[in-house]
Amino acid sequence: MKSISLFSGAGGMDVGFKAAGFDVLAANELDKYACDTFRANHPESKLIEGDLDVCGEELHSYKGVDVVFGGPPCQGFSVAGKMDPDDPRSKLIFSFCNIIEKVKPKAFVMENVKALGVLSKFEAVRTSLISRFQKAGYTVTIHILNSKDFGVPQSRERVFFIGVKNGINPIYKSNFKKYLKAAPTLRDILIPLGRPGTKRNDRICNAKVTLAAKPVLRKSPYAGMLFNGQGRPLNPDGWASTLPASMGGNRTPIIDDNHLYLGKESWVEGYHKHLMAGGKPQGMHDVPSYLRRLTINEAALLQTFPEDYVWCGPSSKVYSQIGNAVPCQLAEVVASCVRDTLSGLQNTDTIAVDSGENLELAFA
Repeated sequence: MKSISLFSGAGGMDVGFKAAGFDVLAANELDKYACDTFRANHPESKLIEGDLDVCGEELHSYKGVDVVFGGPPCQGFSVAGKMDPDDPRSKLIFSFCNIIEKVKPKAFVMENVKALGVLSKFEAVRTSLISRFQKAGYTVTIHILNSKDFGVPQSRERVFFIGVKNGINPIYKSNFKKYLKAAPTLRDILIPLGRPGTKRNDRICNAKVTLAAKPVLRKSPYAGMLFNGQGRPLNPDGWASTLPASMGGNRTPIIDDNHLYLGKESWVEGYHKHLMAGGKPQGMHDVPSYLRRLTINEAALLQTFPEDYVWCGPSSKVYSQIGNAVPCQLAEVVASCVRDTLSGLQNTDTIAVDSGENLELAFA
């Protein structure tokens, strides 16, 4: 099956769609460093570099392609940002619409932050978006998916607007069930990679780890704010929290190497227990040397990029590319569901039941 990629970034969704059997004929991206990374890893795809609203006409020649997929910038809708529907970046979801209306693929997938799919604040935006897709001849279903439910070692919720041409069976929640998969822990993923500074784990983060003078405590030692900055500690025996595009400095997640590699008691858990019992915070620099930041190599694996993926640009830009990406394995699941429905492989009994259960999520 043939596809084109919009707002491609470093190519995370492209990795997933290719793994699901799609040929990615063309792609579009604006960021220079992301373009360099995309070219290095997807030489078979024609990359159209620049503003989609300016150079999008180049994609019109792919009219009738099977699928158009992409994740427009989400900062305007993100709870980590100002959540401003008037942010210029928020308008880019309608740039995605423009391409759908011109190219008229059999199906499309548009990814964004969960907030766009659920918050009442963005209801008018969703209504306008769905209306555009309906007028173009599509039935759209909205899905909130968490990557950890599909084998990705990261709790990362995202919304997927999945549209199919009228007359094709829509994709419902039940279509994803056969792709459910238990996620490995951080320990499972990171230990085989090797310690920071070794050959397979050589792109380290030099941002220091310092303690907050006024810690914000939560029930879990891996929540709240024990450290300065927004880099949260990660539990090796669980999944990562959502990796942000702002990694590279003090927003980069924190790892306890003694806990990870030596199986020793967690310093973070011990310090949290001390504070919860009424103990005084330690000094800003009283952090053991074995607490450090997540490396680029590790972050990429937690987003399920292939280990040999080539990253271009300075470290801060690479962290941003990784944090902005859709986990490759989650993209593969979504792509597989689209492939199944376009190939007529859906279970008709499941469709009949599920279309009633999830009617509120379907727009035709």
